[in-house]
Amino acid sequence: MRSADREVRKSGYPVPALQQLIRNAIMHRSFETTNVPTRITWYQDRVEIQSPGGPFGQVTRENFGRPGITDYGNPNLADAMKTLGYVQRSGVGISTANALLAEAGLPVPEFHVEDSHVLAVVRDARP
Repeated sequence: MRSADREVRKSGYPVPALQQLIRNAIMHRSFETTNVPTRITWYQDRVEIQSPGGPFGQVTRENFGRPGITDYGNPNLADAMKTLGYVQRSGVGISTANALLAEAGLPVPEFHVEDSHVLAVVRDARP
């Protein structure tokens, strides 16, 4: 019999929401203009997900995050992620993450959209 003393890891964030945002960061990142990796940094009060490359194609700073507005710098990667089941539908990842975070009592992510990267900040607003 094993002892009951085991490390139990819990996230204060809904894991499916983070998965949506991380998968988006990987799928929509630029592979042509930089070799910088997609970064996920977990702080005490927030999680930051940075995707190299800014808006692409029909996605602009002004319409970023709107449901249904999407474009892919690497359509082969997007197709592979969909085929493998990592992506269900195009253009709904941010909306899905927003709904999951709201359900958990957390604010929607802050997006900082620049020419060189997109940064998503998920804050833990609970006391």
